[in-house]
Amino acid sequence: MSGRLTITQLAKKVGQGHKLTMLTAYDYPLASLVDEAGIDMILVGDSLGMVVLGYEDTLAVTMDDMVRHTQAVVRGAKRALVVADLPFLSYQISVEDAMRNSGRLLQEGGAQAVKLEGGFHMLPAIEKLVASGIPVMGHLGLTPQSVNQMGGFAIQGREAQGAQRILEEALAIQEAGAFSLVLEGVPWQLAQLVTDKLTIPTIGIGAGPHCSGQVLVTYDILGLFDRFTPKFVKEYANLRETIGTALAAYREDVLSGSFPAQEHSFSMKQEQLELLGGEHK
Repeated sequence: MSGRLTITQLAKKVGQGHKLTMLTAYDYPLASLVDEAGIDMILVGDSLGMVVLGYEDTLAVTMDDMVRHTQAVVRGAKRALVVADLPFLSYQISVEDAMRNSGRLLQEGGAQAVKLEGGFHMLPAIEKLVASGIPVMGHLGLTPQSVNQMGGFAIQGREAQGAQRILEEALAIQEAGAFSLVLEGVPWQLAQLVTDKLTIPTIGIGAGPHCSGQVLVTYDILGLFDRFTPKFVKEYANLRETIGTALAAYREDVLSGSFPAQEHSFSMKQEQLELLGGEHK
């Protein structure tokens, strides 16, 4: 398959029984690596606030942050569908805000779709965006932009009443026109039920194995984020240790004088050096 994946092609893959893969990226080199690995979708997540910018949560991420990082990711990814998060308060205040800021992520950022958090109260925005030709990925369950209201990063939908609401909101988001739905931090049984009820793909993160696909924060699976590791993360490498070892070795080489060596240096011709009154050593 050549060219960038589309939402139609992704839906077709799910219909054929294939799982979808999605990872985050926030810059050109990481996006290139994720793309080359054959990942279907790249999420330019507002998680960049925590794993790249060092914030305690995602709430301080701005539209300018998202546009700039989306631009870098789009330059690095040639095949994967790029989905950009709408950051906190960029879409909740009004449908007009949602339209304007989603337009920025597509026009300025180059994304092919946007993701927003929330259920029933987000339906007017989703409907308007989809009607305007902007593909929308929904997000239910543990929604990080509502961390203060939830009292922390807590699993959602463990009780029947909360689970029923998530199911109803999922069906409503599908009806509003979203092309897929992220389910984060919910019991696997609920995620399976929602996935079975929907005709659009579900993308799980901490939602068990029965979703149509999975998404994780790339910094987590590479061992680059050290503040905490969620239960649902599988660490495929420990690059923090590898990078730390390499940086320490560089420091020692500089201090000992073994770097830079001759092979890392440039030279002048002897006659040019003599004009300066110097000589080779």
